[in-house]
Amino acid sequence: MDNEAVDQEQDATARRRLRRRVLVASVAGCAVLGGVLALLPSGPGPARPPAPAPGARALTAVTSGVPASLPDLAALIERRERRVRDRPRDAVSWAVLGAAYVEQGRRTARPAYYPKAEKALRTSLKVRARNAGALDGMAALANARRDFGAALTWAEAALKADPKRWTAYPQLIDAHTGLGRYKEAERALDRLLKLRSGPAVRATAAAVYRDRGRDEDAAAALSDAAAGARTPVERAAYLERAGQLAFERGDTDVALRHFREAVRLDPDQRAALAGQGRALAALGRTAEAVTAYRAALARQPRPEYALELGELYESQGLGHAARVQYDLLRERAARATAAGVDEELVLGRFEADHGDPESAVDRLREEWRRQPGIAVADALGWALHRAGDGEEALRFARRATDRAKGGTVRSALYSYHLGMIERELGREGPARRHLQEALRISPRFSPTLVPRAQEALQELGEPSLEDVPDFEDWSAGE
Repeated sequence: MDNEAVDQEQDATARRRLRRRVLVASVAGCAVLGGVLALLPSGPGPARPPAPAPGARALTAVTSGVPASLPDLAALIERRERRVRDRPRDAVSWAVLGAAYVEQGRRTARPAYYPKAEKALRTSLKVRARNAGALDGMAALANARRDFGAALTWAEAALKADPKRWTAYPQLIDAHTGLGRYKEAERALDRLLKLRSGPAVRATAAAVYRDRGRDEDAAAALSDAAAGARTPVERAAYLERAGQLAFERGDTDVALRHFREAVRLDPDQRAALAGQGRALAALGRTAEAVTAYRAALARQPRPEYALELGELYESQGLGHAARVQYDLLRERAARATAAGVDEELVLGRFEADHGDPESAVDRLREEWRRQPGIAVADALGWALHRAGDGEEALRFARRATDRAKGGTVRSALYSYHLGMIERELGREGPARRHLQEALRISPRFSPTLVPRAQEALQELGEPSLEDVPDFEDWSAGE
C-alpha cells in the first residue's frame, strides 16, 4: 500500500473513533437530561404573580409621595370615583381621590382638577375629622395652587394628627420655602430625614440644598434619588429636576441629556420637554427649541412655558408669534386664577418686561406681602426697576441675592437683574461684578438676556482702581 493510501486509511479510522465518542456522549447527556426532567414538577408550574393593576400602582405612588404615570392616575381616579359613589362615607377613598386629582392637575397643568380635589378632600374631612390623609392632601393642593400660607396650616395639622406621617413633611418644606422661611425648611428636612429615607426623601432634600446654595449636595441627592427610583416614571421625575439644576449651574449639555432621558422614560414628562426647549434655545438650536416648547404646551399648558416661548420668538424678531404666546399666557393664567391658583408671580414677570411695569409692581407688592420668597423679591425688584424706581428696586434685588437674608440660590437671572439695576444707578463696580457673576454661573442662561449682559459689560469697560475694594489700604500695605 502506498503512502497516500495509508494516510487515507488512518484518517478514516480516526473519523470512525470520533463518531463513536460523540454517540456515547450524546447518550450520556440524554440520560442526565432525563434525570433532571424527572426531578422537575409536571404540568405548567406555578404562574408568576400578576403585575399590579394601573390603579393599584397609582395608589401606591400617591400614598407614598412618589410620582405616578398619567394613565395610572386616570385608572385610580376612575376606580375611586366609583367607590365613593357606592360608599359615600368612605373617608379614605375620598382622601385618595382628592390626592389623585391634585396630582393629575399638577402633572397636566389643568387647574380644573383643583376644585374637584378640594371637594373630595373636604368631604373626607367631613366624614372623619382629623383625617391625616385628607389634611396632607389639602396641603398638597394648597402648594399646587401656590397658596403657601394655607399649605403650612394644613401640613402642620396633618403632622399634629399623625406625627409620623412623613409624606406631610415635603408639603411643609414647600410651604416654608414659598414663604421665604428657609431655615424652617431646613429644620423640617432634618425631622424628615430622621423618619424616612429613600428616593422621594432624597429629592426633597435636593430642593432644600439647592435653595441654600448647596448645588453639589443637591446634584448628589438627585443622582441618588434617580438611581433608587422604582419605576420609570419616578426616575424621569428626578432626572427632570436634575436637568433643571444642571441648567441653572450652566451645564447646558448635561441638562439636555437629563431632560431627554426623562422624556424617554416617561413621554408624559412635559416639564422635561419644556426643559429641552430651554436648553436647546441656550445652545442656539432655535427650531428644535420651538418644537420642544410647543410639545410641552400641548399637554401641559403652563403660563411660564408660554412666556419662555414668547421671549424666544421675540429674540428671533418674530413679534407676532411672541404676542400670540403672551395672549395664551394671559388666558391660561386667568383659567388658573379661576380655579384658585396664584399666578401673580408669572404675571408680574410678564408685565414687567412685556406689559405694564406699574401693574407688575402692584401685583408683586401684594405677592410679597403674602408670600415673601426669594423669587418674589427678585421679580419685584426688577419690576420696580422697569417702573423707574431704582433705589427701592436695589433693595429687593439685594435681598434676593443676600445670603444673610436667605437668598442663597446661585441664580444667573438674579445676578443679572441686580447688575443691571446697579448699572442704571451708576454703581459701575458692583454692576460689573454682578453681570460677570451672572455669566460665570450660567453663560447661556437666557437667549435674550445674555447678549444684553455682554453689551452692558462692554459699555462698562475695564474696572478702575476705585472698583477694587479697599484699594488704598491694600496699596499702603504694599
